[in-house]
Amino acid sequence: MLAIKLRLGAFSAALALLAATSSGALAQKKYDTGASDTEIKIGNIMPYSGPASAYGVIGKTEEAYFRKINAEGGINGRKINFISYDDAYSPPKTVEQARKLVESDEVLLVFNSLGTPPNTAIQKYLNSKKVPQLFVATGATKWNDPKEFPWTMGWQPNYQSESQIYAKYILKNHPNAKIGVLYQNDDYGKDYLKGFKDGLGAKAASLIVMEESYEVSEPTIDSHIVKLKSTGADVFFNITTPKFAAQAIKKNAEIGWKPLHFLNNVSGSIGSVMKPAGFENGQDIISSQYFKDPTDMQWKNDPAMKAWNEFLDKYYPEANRADASVMYAYIVAQGLVHVLKACGDDLTRANVMKQAASIKDFEPGGLLPGVKVNTSATDFAPLSQLQLIRFKGETWERFGEILSSDTGG
Repeated sequence: MLAIKLRLGAFSAALALLAATSSGALAQKKYDTGASDTEIKIGNIMPYSGPASAYGVIGKTEEAYFRKINAEGGINGRKINFISYDDAYSPPKTVEQARKLVESDEVLLVFNSLGTPPNTAIQKYLNSKKVPQLFVATGATKWNDPKEFPWTMGWQPNYQSESQIYAKYILKNHPNAKIGVLYQNDDYGKDYLKGFKDGLGAKAASLIVMEESYEVSEPTIDSHIVKLKSTGADVFFNITTPKFAAQAIKKNAEIGWKPLHFLNNVSGSIGSVMKPAGFENGQDIISSQYFKDPTDMQWKNDPAMKAWNEFLDKYYPEANRADASVMYAYIVAQGLVHVLKACGDDLTRANVMKQAASIKDFEPGGLLPGVKVNTSATDFAPLSQLQLIRFKGETWERFGEILSSDTGG
């Protein structure tokens, strides 16, 4: 009888141990759709074709970076399966691709999809599905709205903060300016314009002599530039995507209009804007930046720049290293890897957002010295610092201090 009791006791202890081990294992690993012991499915939507196709290199760089991560063992032993689709910068197409990623491909999250109108078109859908819309590739201010859209987070400094910095520079250095503004007629262009007017404050009405908008479907913006010149404006705020930014710089030179020219930083790429427009035509244009310019010789021996070049040599040798979008993509891809590593074995969508909202003083390779990534449960704007830059010769030169202008959603 004693032997039976002992055996039963041992059996019960074994069952208890097994239960504890099983619950421990269950507690250790949590997965939502798109994650497993072996892989993490990441969705992405890019304009590989259409009017904003210059940005397609962002998706290509990210794909290369995730290949690098996979070759090095992945994220906590799991390989990234990066699924990227083309939407041609067309919001209806974006909606179609987002549904495909969520409902057919069953991704864990949608990462760094590009453009304000395209992301606006899928924001409510992704939030209703509780799928992270993480580190969107647009600086619209509205991505920083954790209360209304807890599943959407921006990445780069927002457009309103950036344009307020330009406005403050103009008020200080050119208080009697006559300002002409060219902007893309969508949420992206209007967001920049709002920040600019807010920055000018009460003087906006008297300083801005013309606000001229263009449609992304227009083949050329030449007529808008001619119209702006006719106002006698001596300051030009150029709120355009790369294709149109290059056209504007060229046309200014062609018609001999030489205002003080401010260019939004999303079109500050030397490879896709300044070089095609002609370096001689872009002299003294002012923009802003938060990451290192790969063409700037001061970073030649910088460890972060060396690491960037080594990555491209091995995984994306055909990349245009003068294209700022390649550096942008490299930095934001590091941001995603940081978040996924922090998730550990809890690869649920809720934990992805929790970790994304808990970043403290993270410095991915490629950011300017002093610029850091910070987020919180109430601050979904990872980057908020910028430095003014001026185009000289064939490169951008930084001037002034690192500036911060946090603007909430």
